[in-house]
Amino acid sequence: MLFILLVLENSDSDIGMFGWVLVGLSLLLVLITFPLSIWMCFKIVQEYQRAIIFRLGRIVKGGDKGPGLFFIVPCTDIFVNVDMRTITFDIPPQEVLTKDSVTVCVDGVVYYRVQNATLAVANITNADAATRLLAQTTLRNVLGTKNLAEILSDREEIAHSMQATLDDATDNWGIKVERVEIKDVKLPLQLQRAMAAEAEASREARAKVIAAEGEMKASRALKEASLVISEAPSALQLRYLQTLNTIAAEKNSTIVFPLPMDMMHSLMKR
Repeated sequence: MLFILLVLENSDSDIGMFGWVLVGLSLLLVLITFPLSIWMCFKIVQEYQRAIIFRLGRIVKGGDKGPGLFFIVPCTDIFVNVDMRTITFDIPPQEVLTKDSVTVCVDGVVYYRVQNATLAVANITNADAATRLLAQTTLRNVLGTKNLAEILSDREEIAHSMQATLDDATDNWGIKVERVEIKDVKLPLQLQRAMAAEAEASREARAKVIAAEGEMKASRALKEASLVISEAPSALQLRYLQTLNTIAAEKNSTIVFPLPMDMMHSLMKR
């Protein structure tokens, strides 16, 4: 009797007189075949599932059922299980023409889950397939408004933009898009070579500038050193001896011995 009361409470009042007759006959059949029919009336769904019950083609009021045990009326009720767990799928590589007319191949990954089981069953034929196709078109549409530099540097911003667009579009399907990530951006081989040549030329130019700055600083240091040595002539002799010590420490076969500058001047006068 409690079972019959639960069925009548959850029944849709719009099934009509003929619908009520069919439901009554089904309940009568359940009572006649009790307790064998009880196994056809009890259904179980897992913790991560929800069941949508259709009675004579109409969704039973109260929304989805589960998790756990629920009742259906044989002959008039059918139910659809909906998985509520987060689903992950890879977006196939898409060839995209960027804003600056460069063809790139981009792929990504999308994380989504069913937020409203009733909408996911009643509003669309296949929510999973529709979300996958929409993710592919959204990826092409979003990347088509970006130039190559933005695609390579602003992946996180592009992912957030795709997530917001997908979430708005799938709201009527009961789908919640949790996360979108751009996995890889593949450039044409010729473009890779051109970018590598550009980067190499830029580094070479930077290296030349750094070397020129180093030469300028070294010349200034040598100038200051020459001014210090000119103030103290004996410092030059000490520098000669230090250089000789350095050469001798390296075990060279050639030894350069500096001569005093005064001696050289006297020889030149003769």
